[in-house]
Amino acid sequence: MSDQPSEAPRPPERSPEADTQPEPQAPAPTETTETAKAAATAETAATAETARTAETAEAARTTAPARATATAGTPAGTRTPAGGPANPWQHGAGAPGAKNSTGEGVTARLRPPPPPLIRPAVLWSVLATSVLSALFLGDGLGVNLLIVAVPAALAAFFAARSAGRRLRPWTVTWAVGGLALLAVPALRDAGWPTFLAVVSAFALGSLALHGSRSWLGVLIGSLGLFDAIVPGIIWGVRGIRARADGSRARWGAALRTTAVAVVLLVVFGTLFASADAAFADLLGGLMPDASFAEGPWRIFLFALGLAGALAAAYTAAAPVRWDGITVSPGKPRGRIEWALPLIVLNLLFAAFIALQLVVLLGGYEKVRAETGLDHAEYARQGFWQLLWATLLTLLVIALALRWAPRGGSRDRTLVRAVLGTLCVLTLVVVASALRRMDLYVDEYGLTRLRISVAAMELWLGVVLVLILAAGVFGARFLPRAIAVSAAAGVLAFGLLSPDGLIAEQNVQRFEARESAGIDIDYVKDLSADAVPALDRLPEPERSCALRIVQREVLHGDTPWYATSWGEARAKEILEKRPVQGDGRDCYRLGTDGVRDGYEPDDDGYDPY
Repeated sequence: MSDQPSEAPRPPERSPEADTQPEPQAPAPTETTETAKAAATAETAATAETARTAETAEAARTTAPARATATAGTPAGTRTPAGGPANPWQHGAGAPGAKNSTGEGVTARLRPPPPPLIRPAVLWSVLATSVLSALFLGDGLGVNLLIVAVPAALAAFFAARSAGRRLRPWTVTWAVGGLALLAVPALRDAGWPTFLAVVSAFALGSLALHGSRSWLGVLIGSLGLFDAIVPGIIWGVRGIRARADGSRARWGAALRTTAVAVVLLVVFGTLFASADAAFADLLGGLMPDASFAEGPWRIFLFALGLAGALAAAYTAAAPVRWDGITVSPGKPRGRIEWALPLIVLNLLFAAFIALQLVVLLGGYEKVRAETGLDHAEYARQGFWQLLWATLLTLLVIALALRWAPRGGSRDRTLVRAVLGTLCVLTLVVVASALRRMDLYVDEYGLTRLRISVAAMELWLGVVLVLILAAGVFGARFLPRAIAVSAAAGVLAFGLLSPDGLIAEQNVQRFEARESAGIDIDYVKDLSADAVPALDRLPEPERSCALRIVQREVLHGDTPWYATSWGEARAKEILEKRPVQGDGRDCYRLGTDGVRDGYEPDDDGYDPY
């Protein structure tokens, strides 16, 4: 046997006569059959080797332009995916407008596969949501929002379970927070905290369905339900068609059962109501008051509840991955180039705060001695500027983090030291702004705008504290933590009853200094939440302040499901002690509703 490897036998060449039909021949000997098998094996190996060589050459040709682009346009150490430079707004790599192997656009990468066929439990929950929306949402807002939200949440839960999604802690947090926010309309009569609570509840519900965690994911995910309205309706129609084709008998039985139950309730309910007046009153209070003229409005509410519940269920079964939209970090700057402007800003903040500490600790006399202004004028002069300074500081921090140096531990220490100092100094600015607002409110009273901007300034301080905590413990949960803080602030704002706080502060100010007066023209337009505080006013101020509220509460025909707890409490107070007089006594209180025609100085008056 030779030491050299033997050459594989070549396959026989095709002869010119191959196209002619060969004549049958006798089987070849055993040696000839083995030789043919070895020849076929060698041909297969040669073909595979040729294919691998071709694939290697094609890959080299494909990646060569990408490597050249990365070398020319990206910093060292930055990895660029093959096929072109990465798009920061695209989920995954690829050029803008590129398509995947299936021909779909890049936005399809954010979308999961289609959800499974809609389940009967989801359909019944969606139907319950739409019916309850048509019955209860046409007369105002109150506990009816919670009544409608429960079946909508059940529809989303059943859809998520059918799609195999698990319940996670953050999902529970968003869902519980959204339902808690819907308790604000049930407790408070004021419209403006109710509006904030409903909008925030919608945002938290959308986040519960999407499960976003990044900055853009939390921001876009809070509005993501709008993206699922049309797909949700299509998904529901297809599911109903599929269910109807396969179970016509069961649908017929369900409709017959429902029709029989409705007929029995109408017949016997009418008989019992005509037999007993108390039962008639109870039944009339429980049933919604829907007339034929309200038909188009009720149909619209039915469609709104149907579309909303289907969108929630579709999102729960197939949520869009908004976290896939990313923004690449900015180009890192050098330490001096990055840190020097921020250090100068910190020095400016420190100089301003050094003067503010004198005001914060010195009180009213120090303010007059230093500025020549009284404390109310001083407060009005600077609060709005400090509020804008706080907002701009948060913007500066965001931009500084984008272009911060990221070379190692020393860079991280520098970033934490510079931005941490800026956050601490900004917190002192927040305290100064709140102190100015306190001085201003003490002079002119509390209003809706003043309490709103003060609450916003306080929340900005909470955001700064969360940024400081993220610098120490990591920023993984920072987007969701800020969203939770905003929702908690809206919930606390609604539960504390801002109209009640406004009335309470103005009444206490009037009781402590009667010469300061009370602005009847302003407090008379507050909601029913202010009645317990305004009820302590002496006459005729009390009747002048409560006359409008009494007309709305006692003479209104609001059903139980659209009546808040604040309105019910005001009704109880005014029924026991109604307003007095016919309103002519209110004219002698002065143009600003204060005793003896007192008016504050024109220079000190501020409608805000």
